Amino acid sequence: MARVPKKPEEIFTEITEDYQQIFGVHLLSIILYGSGAGEDYIPGRSDLNFLITLTEQGVERLDRILGTVARWRKRSVAIPLIMTRSYLEGSQDSYPIEFLNMKRRYIVVFGADVLAELTFDRCHIRLQIERELRGKLINLRSGYIATGGNTRKIRALITLSLTAFVSLFSALLYLRNIEIPHGKREVITAAGKAFGIDAPIFLKCEEIRRKTDRFSSAEVQAVFQAYMKEVNRLCDQIDRMEV
Repeated sequence: MARVPKKPEEIFTEITEDYQQIFGVHLLSIILYGSGAGEDYIPGRSDLNFLITLTEQGVERLDRILGTVARWRKRSVAIPLIMTRSYLEGSQDSYPIEFLNMKRRYIVVFGADVLAELTFDRCHIRLQIERELRGKLINLRSGYIATGGNTRKIRALITLSLTAFVSLFSALLYLRNIEIPHGKREVITAAGKAFGIDAPIFLKCEEIRRKTDRFSSAEVQAVFQAYMKEVNRLCDQIDRMEV
């Protein structure tokens, strides 16, 4: 059975050698981002997320990494994001929130610090926040109908959706020039103070996500209804926001 690393740095040398062997001089950078680069990493439960930057010629060799990626998946390493420098530079206006969240917590494992070069237009961030919120609200409503009112499925829907909202809250704090905390609960609390968000509702959702709550079926239903209502209210607030 493949051994899951207790600490991400245990695999840095090995994973670098694997990708160097495949891409050679076309490998520009390997960056660990997300929970594995911070204090939230839980061995066996957290995926290790890597951004791999290649030259244009290197991207043409993707067929060579299939076996390597499959082997690392057995050790809780997620399928890596493969990008080129030109793609990174051209995506800052399209996906600012994703790259902003990468920049919050990352470790350069090999090569150039390609994330340090990225800058973000606040108008692009606000627009993506609104777009993402509205899309996620539709998904929550559709997802709720699909659960048929089943409490277990509602819990799963909360678990799948909450992390995305925490990322959006981080982006909101960035717009207000407020330092973004590291933990999910801390981000939710800070966003609540800054934007009048009903933080306790999202904190209850975080308890459900972490499976540390003792809510009854009726309480889970009530939390979810309040969750959707708060997201809807936030959509209206962001629509009126000026940056």
